[in-house]
Amino acid sequence: MLTLFHSPQSRSSRIIWLLEEIGEPYAIEYVTIRRADGSGGPDPRNPHPDKKVPALVHDDRVITESAAICLHLSDAFPDAKLGPEIGDPSRTEYLTWLFYYAGVLEPTLVAKFTGRTEKDPDEKRAYDAMCTRLLGALRRGPYLVGEEFSAADILVESAFLWGRAHMPQGPEVDAYALRLSTRPARARALSKDAAPAT
Repeated sequence: MLTLFHSPQSRSSRIIWLLEEIGEPYAIEYVTIRRADGSGGPDPRNPHPDKKVPALVHDDRVITESAAICLHLSDAFPDAKLGPEIGDPSRTEYLTWLFYYAGVLEPTLVAKFTGRTEKDPDEKRAYDAMCTRLLGALRRGPYLVGEEFSAADILVESAFLWGRAHMPQGPEVDAYALRLSTRPARARALSKDAAPAT
């Protein structure tokens, strides 16, 4: 059984998309989290040790952190073909993108969004390097791991939802964003993002 602990319009939204791509039965438990504006707060039902999202319970085990959840699910459900299996030469590239997103891409976007890039030369270099690397991958494309859509694409596309203006610009980026935004599983996930009315 798969249960996602989710708060609308948060980092857990992308995991709904991933679960929709997998196509296995799952449940969503809508929980509150502390928001940047000070609203919300920790939900005692949330199994995440820091009361954040996403938190995924799979067969009674809790998995947190988006990249870890992406790797776990792509390995647990290989028939969905959302990540190369162990032994596939492209797995190294897949793993790199999962953790590059978490360790570099998202932090540099946050720095750009908050204005630190304009004040700190090191942040500016990191942001420029991220843009160059992402553009290079998309020029080789059509997806981050070559010809195959993967969970790494879900992570990167999630940044487009809140930081499109700060992502690299160009026709290859626009084409990539369009390819991802028109996937049926993404549309289904967006429809499930908000908690149903009670």
